[in-house]
Amino acid sequence: MEKIRNIIKKILTKEVILYIVFGIFTTIVNLGSFYLLNSIFNLNENISNFIAILLAVLFAYITNKDLVFHSEAKTFNERFIQFLKFMLGRAFTMVIEFVGGIGLFLLPIPNVISKAILTVVVIILNFFISKFFAFKNKK
Repeated sequence: MEKIRNIIKKILTKEVILYIVFGIFTTIVNLGSFYLLNSIFNLNENISNFIAILLAVLFAYITNKDLVFHSEAKTFNERFIQFLKFMLGRAFTMVIEFVGGIGLFLLPIPNVISKAILTVVVIILNFFISKFFAFKNKK
């Protein structure tokens, strides 16, 4: 039992907990924006979804940069490159999720289980891409 507690302590660092918390907020931004745009402002579902995703990714970038990974980028160029890396990472995991979905949806398990598995994989990949690629500090 002590070994399990030690493993959990190593995994659930402050950084991971903040990543999870702001991931939940990012999801709320995504769903809330979609609801407002589609249901309140009567925008088309696809346009609402596109804008909601864009707002959520921008929210994720800002919170990850400032509050989770504490970016040390100072100049406009450093921040711009960091933003591009973040967006490339998200585009990469979107492709992984799409291609993985094609394969997993062929398995004899419910599609929602396949989607949940892919979502967990993408969240983990996004964390490592952000930590070691987009927001990697020079230290």
